[in-house]
Amino acid sequence: MAKRVSNNMTQKLEYIGLDLYNIPIKIKRFKPLEFKPNKKYDEKQYKQYRYIPVKDIQILITPANRLDELDIKYKKASPLMDYLDNESEQNIIKYTTFLKMLRQVKIEDIEKVEEEQKKLQEQIPFKVKFEGNYLWQIYYSENTDQYFMLVPTEDSDYSTFFYLLKKQLEPKRAEKIFVPICNLDYTRQYLKKQEYEDIENYLWLFTKDWPLIYEVQNKYDELSIEIIGETQVYGKIKSPYKVVLHNRTEASQFYKLLKAMYIMQTELPHYFEFKTNINQQGSIEFYFGKEKIEYHKLSKWVTKEYLQGIEKQEIIKNTIKENEKKLSNLKEEVSNQEIEYLAKEKQITTFLECKKTFFGKFKYYFKYNKKGKRIKTDKDDIQNLEDKDDENKKTDIDETINVENKVNYTIEELIEFYRNYGKYEEFLKNLIMDINALKLKSKNMKKKIENATAYIDEIDSHKKSIFEFWKYSNKDEVASLTEGEKEDTNIIKNIKKVFDYEEDLEEFGTTMDNLQRSKLTKEQLDSIYLTTTDVIDSLNKVKMEDVSPKDLEQNLKSLKKQAIEEKLLMEDEEFDIFGGIAQDITKTSQIGDKKHRELPRNKFNILDINRSTKSSAYKESLQNTVKNIEEALKKVVLPDDLPIYFAINDRKLNRKKINVFDLNPKSEMDGALKEDGDKIYFYQMNLKRGINAVSYTNIVFYENQNKTLPVGQDLSTKILVDASKLKLELKNKTTFNILKMQNDKDDFSDIQVKTVTLLEYDVL
Repeated sequence: MAKRVSNNMTQKLEYIGLDLYNIPIKIKRFKPLEFKPNKKYDEKQYKQYRYIPVKDIQILITPANRLDELDIKYKKASPLMDYLDNESEQNIIKYTTFLKMLRQVKIEDIEKVEEEQKKLQEQIPFKVKFEGNYLWQIYYSENTDQYFMLVPTEDSDYSTFFYLLKKQLEPKRAEKIFVPICNLDYTRQYLKKQEYEDIENYLWLFTKDWPLIYEVQNKYDELSIEIIGETQVYGKIKSPYKVVLHNRTEASQFYKLLKAMYIMQTELPHYFEFKTNINQQGSIEFYFGKEKIEYHKLSKWVTKEYLQGIEKQEIIKNTIKENEKKLSNLKEEVSNQEIEYLAKEKQITTFLECKKTFFGKFKYYFKYNKKGKRIKTDKDDIQNLEDKDDENKKTDIDETINVENKVNYTIEELIEFYRNYGKYEEFLKNLIMDINALKLKSKNMKKKIENATAYIDEIDSHKKSIFEFWKYSNKDEVASLTEGEKEDTNIIKNIKKVFDYEEDLEEFGTTMDNLQRSKLTKEQLDSIYLTTTDVIDSLNKVKMEDVSPKDLEQNLKSLKKQAIEEKLLMEDEEFDIFGGIAQDITKTSQIGDKKHRELPRNKFNILDINRSTKSSAYKESLQNTVKNIEEALKKVVLPDDLPIYFAINDRKLNRKKINVFDLNPKSEMDGALKEDGDKIYFYQMNLKRGINAVSYTNIVFYENQNKTLPVGQDLSTKILVDASKLKLELKNKTTFNILKMQNDKDDFSDIQVKTVTLLEYDVL
């Protein structure tokens, strides 16, 4: 016996256009599918999106969950008509299940799917995928060239199923829907399977992000490959990008371009490193230095790099010859120094041996009684050692790199050339190291010769008479020969620590919070807090002496209105009797995972805002605030070198204002991207340890009367620096593009590409 349909369900059936007692023939028809699930395919990853006519999609319902294995869902599936059969007793359970699904679905959810599909008829989202794409369990049977939808009964959302059913029941069934096709690999019309995998690997090397690659068929069944990903445009700041390849030629050229750059960068990382940028269409571009790399110019670019390599080869060969000459001269110089030093060393050794005996002293006295007489040393021994050393330093590089004059050169030839060129660079590097080592050796030998000469001169000064020499040589202690400067083979360079926002903020915040708690007064901390609020605009006008009485009056009126809206000031009260106590002082708050019992700072209380506050008093409060900020900045200095960032739209930084910088470049950039305008000036200032600054640590936002406030910088990554006091030197200026969605929460949002001018300064 058929189950009775409730009024609510009747309304839904009418909306869908389904008469359970008069099922249309087109719904009853079902063609066998002969579908074989691909067990190796990841059900959560879609590779194809298509526009499909609703009339071509058969509906199957399965007593399973959407996350179950596909082969299980498919084996249990039955045609839709089995679930609409209210006459057959064997299908009564399925019919009841259908009514349960109908009862659970909401008309507004179906309307939401319909609205989404209407938008998809006009445009494909920038990221291809859309909010409800996972609800479309649509598959394609290649054996029978048929599409079908699996509807799991154990799911909670049936909106896509009833939307499709509604469309199939409408008189006009020519409409198409845009959906992902599950369990379907790439068609490989444009690229091979391995080439898709290669593109993922290639793009990861250049962007440090794994891309998503889709094959997309438009409403006219035209295929395109769409690649979605993110790339680093500056430091850790990333931008989305989208590459659309419309045909086999474009796909092949893009693949070959990536492959060429990948081979060069992995084979010759010291010579070739390619950077990415975003063009005005939101696609990705590749650069070598400032030169854009494009496929149709790739052959000429490779040839140009090869010819430039030849020029560098000639330069390095000449440099090698010059340094070999320097090395030869140094060897001769050191050789002569060694001969001289060995002679002096032998004379000193002879003296030390002769002084031990009576006859030895007389022998030395009469043998070296003429000042300046020296012992000859065999130079051949030293020369033999040098020759042996030179044999050990022979290189395996060719005398010349064979260069054939050609119109075009291949990447293989370019790589082979630079591999040989690298041997020359390595040889020159070793040559320079040898020169530097000999320079140090020469310096040491010079010092040793000076010490030995001074020692011998001391001996000779006592040889005026045999008695004085006898007396000198009988001394108990003899001054030792001072060594030359020894070469430090384990030199550790003084490498400065580079501040990393993600790694070092916790330690930095703790240090700064402790400093600011001990050095800054309550009034100064209150004033710093005001720079985190909308009052900063008024503070800057007062600081720049660019404020009119009318502006002050309007700002004051706005503040009073805010205070009333936040119930911090009643309309009939002259003043706030609670002062700074805006909440119960026994109430606990939480910063991160730490609780405290402190009150947040209140801008109305700090500025003494009440119904009777006049604009003159308000201006005086602002002036005092500016003075407090200036005094606070004199008290606190940075414990480390660190970069700070500032982003502003369509105009340059005014250093005379109170400018709040950020320790996190991504956060600062995200803020600028939300503002209007298509240009961003992005400043990076590399501050040195000891520069005055106040960081927005926890004490800036909360009082600490109960001494329970956690120490650190957990609420903000901002930092306050007086840029007008800094002496800056431009280190780097560059331009790049960054893409943003005009509405991040809307899949169909338009994109906007902003041009960013980076200005990096060193603080002197």
